[in-house]
Amino acid sequence: MKLNRIHWPSLSASTMVLGVLFLYTPIVTLIFYSFNGSERVNVWSEFSVHWYVELFANEALMSAVWTSLKLAVSSATMAVFLGTLASVALTRCGHFKGRYLFMGMITAPLVMPDVITGLSMLLLFVNMNELVNWPEGRGMLTIWIAHVTFCMAFVTIIISSRLRDVDLRLEDAARDLGAGTLTTFCTITLPIIAPALIAGWMLAFTLSLDDLVIASFVSGPSATTLPMVVFSSVRMGVSPQINALATLMILAVFITSLLSYQLVKKKAN
Repeated sequence: MKLNRIHWPSLSASTMVLGVLFLYTPIVTLIFYSFNGSERVNVWSEFSVHWYVELFANEALMSAVWTSLKLAVSSATMAVFLGTLASVALTRCGHFKGRYLFMGMITAPLVMPDVITGLSMLLLFVNMNELVNWPEGRGMLTIWIAHVTFCMAFVTIIISSRLRDVDLRLEDAARDLGAGTLTTFCTITLPIIAPALIAGWMLAFTLSLDDLVIASFVSGPSATTLPMVVFSSVRMGVSPQINALATLMILAVFITSLLSYQLVKKKAN
């Protein structure tokens, strides 16, 4: 009896198609219903951009968007700065005393649940406020500190991996020619690890923009992030404005990805 052989290319193509459909069908459905004129998100009535107009007129939602964007940009920038310093210490300073403790403290947020991180940050801010009267209350500053803390761990891992691959002979050659440590780092090392810095910044930006759990612990009435507003509105029923907002965010991500691809392709050529 002759057994039929499995045609692996067809199986791989079918699996890929099913995976793409599983991932992107909900996104396409969301974009489709963002142009629905009905107040019910799952019942189509007519094509309309009414909810996009309502979105930009919603002051609370737009304020949350700008708050999240400011937090994400500032948190990602500081996380890259601190993550670069931590990466240099881990990869260029040898086996200094306390290195493994320092490494464990840096990487702890990677494996620690967000609930534990948020609760510990909340207790820290409460105790600091009682002892030194800083920070006063909870708001943008406390969210920013919390986001920098857990984003720095991810950035440090990315930059450290790139620093370990840098050819140390290039740095040695620059120092032999008279360049100082800072000059060598800025003119030789920094351009080499620039892709890792950009990748770390983008990852930190996404993590900060997407965070809900930690921000819920350390935020106050004066600062409400976009995920908190979306989560609160979804609990009372999905608003078509959320579909419109999600569509605009997907468009922004698509344009950014397209520009990045074109830039990489141009450099490759």
